[in-house]
Amino acid sequence: MTTSAPHVAIIGAGIGGLAAALRLSHGGCRVTVLERHAGPGGKMRTLPTDAGPVDAGPTVLTMKPVFEALFTDVGLHLDEHVTLQTEETLARHFWRDGTVLDLMSDPYQSVENIARAFDSNAAKEFSAFCAQTKILYDAFDGPMIRTSEPSLGDLALTVAKSPKLLRAMKPLSTLASSLSQSFSDPRLAQLFARYATYVGGLPAHSPSLLSLIWQAESQGVWHVKGGMHQLAQSIEKAARGFGAEFFYNAHVTRIETQDGRICAVQTDDARHMVDAVLFNGDPNALRSGLLGPAPETAVDASATNPRSLSANVMSFAAIPEGVPLAAHNVFFAQDPKTEYAPLAKGQQQSDPTLYICAQDRFGGSTPIGPERFEIILNSPPTDEKTPPSEKEKEQCQTLILQQLSHFGLSFSPRPTASTLTMTKDFAQLFPASHGSLYGRTPHGMMAAFKRPPARSKLKGLYLVGGGTHPGAGVPMATLSGQHAAAAILSDLIST
Repeated sequence: MTTSAPHVAIIGAGIGGLAAALRLSHGGCRVTVLERHAGPGGKMRTLPTDAGPVDAGPTVLTMKPVFEALFTDVGLHLDEHVTLQTEETLARHFWRDGTVLDLMSDPYQSVENIARAFDSNAAKEFSAFCAQTKILYDAFDGPMIRTSEPSLGDLALTVAKSPKLLRAMKPLSTLASSLSQSFSDPRLAQLFARYATYVGGLPAHSPSLLSLIWQAESQGVWHVKGGMHQLAQSIEKAARGFGAEFFYNAHVTRIETQDGRICAVQTDDARHMVDAVLFNGDPNALRSGLLGPAPETAVDASATNPRSLSANVMSFAAIPEGVPLAAHNVFFAQDPKTEYAPLAKGQQQSDPTLYICAQDRFGGSTPIGPERFEIILNSPPTDEKTPPSEKEKEQCQTLILQQLSHFGLSFSPRPTASTLTMTKDFAQLFPASHGSLYGRTPHGMMAAFKRPPARSKLKGLYLVGGGTHPGAGVPMATLSGQHAAAAILSDLIST
């Protein structure tokens, strides 16, 4: 053991940085977390409404064992820090022709619902799809998701052991083409094609392997009582219990090196001498020189570009009218063949699919009076540095509300354009991100191997968050915190 506790500065208090702070402080490090915003959570944001704070980022948890392990590994219990409640209805799906489909936590009920909404053949195809995605998930959970750094050799060995796995992977197919072969009804193909957007991709450009996202969701969806920000605050509190220090409104301006390794970080008003830095921001910020010249070459260009999708997000409180909503709702575009074409060209869709989280309907509740909503519209990233204009916001507001009106859904009072957080806003909230919410695009078969691992090319600089391996999403970013903490403890503390 070293004679004194190594000092690790974590830049950013997103979920990955928080998870790493908890593990590192428990592991014997002196941890200083520096966050440029006013509180923890990163993209796990909340915004105020007349009905209380509304989630304006991630809304639920999947892969619950990841979070249980985070607390168990430091001698704590998840259920003593947050209350998680399982959702029986995973999501309610609406099409313009009047079809409504609930996918359920009970797989047999999902099969029955599909047979009722479509036909028995669709139910058989769904069952086959579930079996195929389970093969993929079981095979790649270890060598791709749980490992600290995936390798082509390990992947090839996994595939070589199971010929049926290669068939399930469909390595030469995109997600869109694979789903068109799996489902006779284009509406079901459209439903599962949307899963590419969960990690910032387009179905026609993302690998078929992304179909395994369904398996992660089908294994359970939980909501955090009080909102997702409760999870961020609980992890922060636990890390403080092991001695971690948190500084908010602390803008890091420079990472310094001495003799080729990290030695200090500089904020607007302080300089922290450190043994290591864990960067919980978009890795593109390092390459862009936003933290000084030292880390500009710490990450390869291919690890940060091309960029993933962004989103325009509407967060508000109102009374819904005209449609029986669940907690999670998807309203599909009219034409599945063309809905993503504008995004592929860097343009906003005119006929988009919309996701609506009715936060107060978790657990099957039916609220009385105004309730909280988040609406997500997929959008292209942007290079522009200016905030969105009032005209841009009004056009986006009109698009969203008109699209929902085709299904008979309206809100009272009508949400204003001021309730929008747009791509340009996200670009300012998260420097050098271009507004992308998921880091590098998942397009192409090799995308999973392009994301940077925990150890950067600069000695003493480590990476964590959705822009690193194993990728975007709350569970993946939490796993990246595990990988980063393990790398730091291995490198700094000898046993």
